[in-house]
Amino acid sequence: MKTTSYKKSQVAMLVAGLLGTSLATPIYAEQLAQNENAEKGVEVIEVKGIRGSLIRAMDLKREAFGVMDAISAEEMGKFPDTNLAESLQRITGVSVSRSNGEGSEITVRGFGPSFNLVTLNGRQMPGTGNSRSYKLENLAAEGVSTLEVYKTARAEKPTGGLGATVNIVTAKPFQRPGQQLTATVKGIYDSSNENGDDVTPEISGIYSNTFFDDRFGFGVSFSRQERDFQRQEANIQGWQANVDLPTLEEGTFVDPRALDSEGNRIGNHFFPKDMNYSIADVERERSNAQVTFQYEPIDGLVATLDYTYTNAITATEIAGWGIWNEFGGNINGYELDQNGTAVFADISGNDGSFTASKDTTEVDSKSIGLNLVWEINDDWKVELDYHDSSNETDNGKDKGLGSSGQVILGSDQLVNKVYDYRTGDIPHAMINWRNGSNELLPSEIDSNFSQFIHSPGKSEIEQLQLHTTWFNDTFDIPLVTVKFGGTFTDQTMSGFNAWSGLRGGPGFNPSFTEIFPDSMFTRHDTSDLLDEFAGGGSALNPHYFYRYDFDEAVARQLAYLTEDIMGGDVYSIDPYFDGIDAQGAVTEETVAFYLQSDWQFEIANYEAQLIVGVRYEDTDVTSNVRQRVETQVNWESASEWIMQYEAGGSDNFLEQTGGYDVWLPMMDLRVDLTDDLVTRFSWGKTMSRAPLGDLAGVRSLSGSPKPGARTGSQGNTNLLPFESTNLDLSLEYYYGEGSYASIGYFRKEVDNFIQTTITETTIDGLNDIYNGPRYLQAIADIEARGEQATSTAIFEQMLANGHGNAEGKIEPTAGDPLIVWNISQPTNTDSKAVDGIELAVQHLIGDTGFGLGVNATFVDGDVEFDVNSLVQQAPLTGLSDSANFQAFYEKHGLSVKLTYAWRDAYLIGVGQAQGSSDAPPQFAKEFGQIDMSVNYDINEDFTVFFEGINLNNETEQGYGRYEEQFLFARQYGPRYTFGMRYSFN
Repeated sequence: MKTTSYKKSQVAMLVAGLLGTSLATPIYAEQLAQNENAEKGVEVIEVKGIRGSLIRAMDLKREAFGVMDAISAEEMGKFPDTNLAESLQRITGVSVSRSNGEGSEITVRGFGPSFNLVTLNGRQMPGTGNSRSYKLENLAAEGVSTLEVYKTARAEKPTGGLGATVNIVTAKPFQRPGQQLTATVKGIYDSSNENGDDVTPEISGIYSNTFFDDRFGFGVSFSRQERDFQRQEANIQGWQANVDLPTLEEGTFVDPRALDSEGNRIGNHFFPKDMNYSIADVERERSNAQVTFQYEPIDGLVATLDYTYTNAITATEIAGWGIWNEFGGNINGYELDQNGTAVFADISGNDGSFTASKDTTEVDSKSIGLNLVWEINDDWKVELDYHDSSNETDNGKDKGLGSSGQVILGSDQLVNKVYDYRTGDIPHAMINWRNGSNELLPSEIDSNFSQFIHSPGKSEIEQLQLHTTWFNDTFDIPLVTVKFGGTFTDQTMSGFNAWSGLRGGPGFNPSFTEIFPDSMFTRHDTSDLLDEFAGGGSALNPHYFYRYDFDEAVARQLAYLTEDIMGGDVYSIDPYFDGIDAQGAVTEETVAFYLQSDWQFEIANYEAQLIVGVRYEDTDVTSNVRQRVETQVNWESASEWIMQYEAGGSDNFLEQTGGYDVWLPMMDLRVDLTDDLVTRFSWGKTMSRAPLGDLAGVRSLSGSPKPGARTGSQGNTNLLPFESTNLDLSLEYYYGEGSYASIGYFRKEVDNFIQTTITETTIDGLNDIYNGPRYLQAIADIEARGEQATSTAIFEQMLANGHGNAEGKIEPTAGDPLIVWNISQPTNTDSKAVDGIELAVQHLIGDTGFGLGVNATFVDGDVEFDVNSLVQQAPLTGLSDSANFQAFYEKHGLSVKLTYAWRDAYLIGVGQAQGSSDAPPQFAKEFGQIDMSVNYDINEDFTVFFEGINLNNETEQGYGRYEEQFLFARQYGPRYTFGMRYSFN
């Protein structure tokens, strides 16, 4: 089927060109074209399905100013993917990061989620919870008409998209006059599911209609999805660089590093802080709805009122188990590789644990907006847009807890632990217990500690935008339009954290094994765990784990670990046990003005279009953060160190202010070399604001500062935004209906790059028991007996030496040295540059029904992390090559689509939860996923379909400085959807 074409008048072309730069481009442009065709009596045959979607997306790209890509809905209520992030990864230069096996946040041209701005119908959307990053998996695809990705600067658009600005365009009644109604029912089968429902439902619908000669329109869309699945994971929280190594006999260690002239090893060495495994059973519910009213009281004046609502609830129950390590005298033997990474370690001391966790988190998003577009006459058009939007995250939705809870049971009665990563993809961790075996008996399981956290966050945006356009019909010059306007944005990001502390011990001191009967624990083997990885499944060691009921474990400890027995360590599930631990808000008020002009002329007989503009923004930042007063750190058990705070309401709020202003010029030049060949040159400045946590100007210290984990952070309210000077060159060849090839080059030079610097700092009054005179005396006493001075032995010896208080805890004294804290603080640093090449081909093979699409992005720059240096660095997170492939067949009511999305290894971030002060990196390994969909039209209105997601059962893996520094491995499994769609037309 072919679309009947027509030639627009010059005025229509100019209006369409102007509207191409407006906030709701496809809606008004398409409406204008439809109205013009209706007036001329021209029949327009709409191409539907995959082919129609690709044609419409290509036309948007072709007619756009600057570098822009789009995805268009195949038909009303039928977006190509069920997840918007998964859809966006089909676009050249866009790759996704995943959460729970779904696309969640996007990286564009190597710039991660915080560098990209998401707008809804041109309105800046708040980040998810207390952040700037918008999680796209919470917004359903139903009701979405188009996804637009703007990669070059636009003076008229809200700022924040240094990598790109993604505009989500929703369906409007005036876009498709008359009644439209589509309903879809799906059944989701997730192959990973074990405890939830085998098949979960998804229902959705979209309805719109126009009345009173198309003067009034009403539209509504809704979607509700349930998904049950399981996540299997192995994890290390962090790697420690250059830990103390004991003097060991030859044969008990392997170290291939070279020796210097004095016999010392050359280079660094690294040991893992812990090793743990987990199985998470997840139940997720997502509900979306949007209501839209449109009214045209007089010709040229259109009012649109819309309300968008999103609610996602994710309930997770986790069974975990693992080990935690300290070094120095605890190390019995080890093997390092050439990079100094421990691939084997025999370590004594500390403990092994079995964990049960519960978390129910709700994400609640609301947005209400009013848009007025008034075409006053042939020369003037005014658009006024207002919205009030919020995005709130709350992890306290478990009805029994009101928080996120974790119960840790286990034992410190061990001989040694063995970490082994010499074979396979998954490290092994085995414990030799004092009972003479490598398996702890249920009767030996003891109470370590529990903790309960409530940490809600909210992001709010109130925004008013005014756009005025003047059409030049007065002066005989190449100037077509002048557009100018202003924006006021009030954005607040706030949240707080309440932490119960470590309740019920902590650390097996004293022992309470009698609380838990043997019948409470169910033994499982690990033969089905992480079996997609070499070394997982039946080959994995540990070969077993215990599950127990979270609620029973909590109830028993509440009953037994009372204040009479525990004193200040009384067991409590209240995250507000000692009040709110941290609280803060960052408010940004931004006033912006812009001027943008559109010129059309000829260059050597080639049609050219030039967009020139500038945007000015002035932002005031206010940080208001609760500051707690720390008093001392107690050593409460062999493996637990606990921060103490001043009581009696001594907390105070610290307010700090900052601000900045920026000029953002831009220029887009488009030249049509032929009817089919388009070249573009774009230059401009974009910006992205500093991460929220970096702006909160207050110091906070770890509440559980174990040796090797004495960390803290301090914000900087005066951080300047990232500013990028961008250059784009592209050549696009449109050689057939829905077929094109393009090549583009881009360069981004980023100023004010933010580097997190970790500084070793001491704080008056916070003394360190570790390596103090009493600690060193305990070591001497132990070694004098010919015994190994493990952390457990040292703690017990200090108690024997009379250094414990009435509750068996060791408190610091003035004779102890000050604790050395690793305090991280962000600062603006130098400039960095990124270069890239984008290639794309889309080809529809005549009338055969077959089509192909391939794109790839190759990026490079001076922003990579130097893994061999322990100097703190400021690299660009997310930088990686990516590629996408799509093949489809669509004819005679049958459509089959196969897609493959690939992303090379990339830097997730800098700093590890239990990493050392050199701020070690987190890398993700390359990832490639195959998806497939099959649709069959029973008739014009009724369609049945099948979708397969992650058919190749791709897994997620991460590592530190080197691939041997394992960080995580996650396994989800494929999922399948069966469903039907009916259109009532």
